[in-house]
Amino acid sequence: MTLLDLIRKAALRFPSRVALKDSSGELTYSQLIGLSDDVARGLLMRGISMGDRVGLLFENSTHYVVAYLGILGAGCVALPLNTDNTRKNLSYVLNQCGAKALIGRHRFIKKYDLWGLAEAEGLLIVSAGTGADCPAHDGRIITWDDLLGGPVKDLPTSSGNDLACILYTSGTTGRPKGVMLSHENLRANAESIISYLGLGDLDSILAVLPFFYSYGSSILHTHLAVGGTIHIENNFVYPNKALERMAREEVTGFAGVPSTFAMLLHRSNFKAMKWPHLRYVTQAGGPMPPAVARELKEALPDTDIFIMYGQTEATARLSYLPPELILKKAGSIGKAIPGVELRCVDRAGRPVMPGETGEICARGPNVMKGYWDMPEETEKVLRNGWLYTGDLATVDEDGFFYIVSRKSEMIKSGAHRISPKEIEEVISELPEIHEVAVIGMPDDILGESICAFVVPRGEGFDERKVLRYCRRNLASFKVPHRIIAVAGLPRTMSGKVKKFLLKEKNFTQPWTHKGP
Repeated sequence: MTLLDLIRKAALRFPSRVALKDSSGELTYSQLIGLSDDVARGLLMRGISMGDRVGLLFENSTHYVVAYLGILGAGCVALPLNTDNTRKNLSYVLNQCGAKALIGRHRFIKKYDLWGLAEAEGLLIVSAGTGADCPAHDGRIITWDDLLGGPVKDLPTSSGNDLACILYTSGTTGRPKGVMLSHENLRANAESIISYLGLGDLDSILAVLPFFYSYGSSILHTHLAVGGTIHIENNFVYPNKALERMAREEVTGFAGVPSTFAMLLHRSNFKAMKWPHLRYVTQAGGPMPPAVARELKEALPDTDIFIMYGQTEATARLSYLPPELILKKAGSIGKAIPGVELRCVDRAGRPVMPGETGEICARGPNVMKGYWDMPEETEKVLRNGWLYTGDLATVDEDGFFYIVSRKSEMIKSGAHRISPKEIEEVISELPEIHEVAVIGMPDDILGESICAFVVPRGEGFDERKVLRYCRRNLASFKVPHRIIAVAGLPRTMSGKVKKFLLKEKNFTQPWTHKGP
């Protein structure tokens, strides 16, 4: 059984239940399946074949979900694309995987001037919300309504091993890599997450994370598979409005990355509001400092808080910390999710002893098939049946994992290898700090010096207080050499900090240099 089979099963059980709700309206499960089947038939009628890659260029919306399920229903491979992009990057991704079609919002296709791909690459372009300036092109550029106008016909059946989607990594430090995920990957990870979250058909969620991001897609998969309801919210830049909707809809779940919860706790009315219907929240996409976890638990004493860890290469999720241990095992990412094996190994591949640092490796039905057309890159991370994550961690006596750092983020200062995460956790304990990111900056003597970029909560920030606190709570060689106050941290659309941008010497808005 594939993920799409699970969603169809939910639609048969709850045909009139609202599956999706966005600013334009709502779709029941029956409507969702009917429209997605229309998309599938429309693609097949226009020469798109089973296994062909089809790009998706939408904001989170009912259109996105209908198109996504339609692509899967046609036996094609979904290619979710980041809408905050460049034409060069979009063209690279579409060409790299040999995409045959692109379904997208008219304003994004126009913004990135992708019309020429219909002629240059023979791409079928489907434009939703097409305006008068949509160029004509011999049937290779059509509207959304045109796509849905096909005759009824049987749809192909995909197997678990068939490729379902390709999620491209952000490419912040090199060429984007296309993570190949099978139907079995999607189904297995969704069912595992459903199991430990205890998701059911009465659950609902306010979705603020982009669906093209693995964390966002897992929210989509899990809730549709159980017959739940997804309330799509694209205006989290105004958190209080999103919170009002969250309370009004009485959602039972919420998911975010560390920056999401920092905004809720420090720059919204979240703590002043009551959440009697909020059964659980989940956090992934980067480490949550223990101080923030404690503050979140104080704000939500009756809500289960799941701290989670995962990778795109593992479909979405690899581990979770049971809510009852959020304070007892502060800073831990927990243990492996159901159906997955995790271990922490040294450079020779041997399991490390408790307290020693090693690399997290994972094995399970959620691990990707590899990177699209990058066999050498695939061989680096898939070895002997294990996914080598590139994340360094320790394991305690009880088997709980604690992230130390990404291999690529370790700071080499003098004779020391320093984890930025430890320093970030210490600085985040200060009540006047909203967010912090620590990096290594080039240094002629040390190789790299430690630089902390902090976002203060208010006026009157004093970097000397931060340094004094670091000196009391960190080894001397881990104390930052510079503290730089900034208005905000540069982030991807999925909320991850773009640390490579912080390494640039010329700071411009919104990252104004205010440091010593």
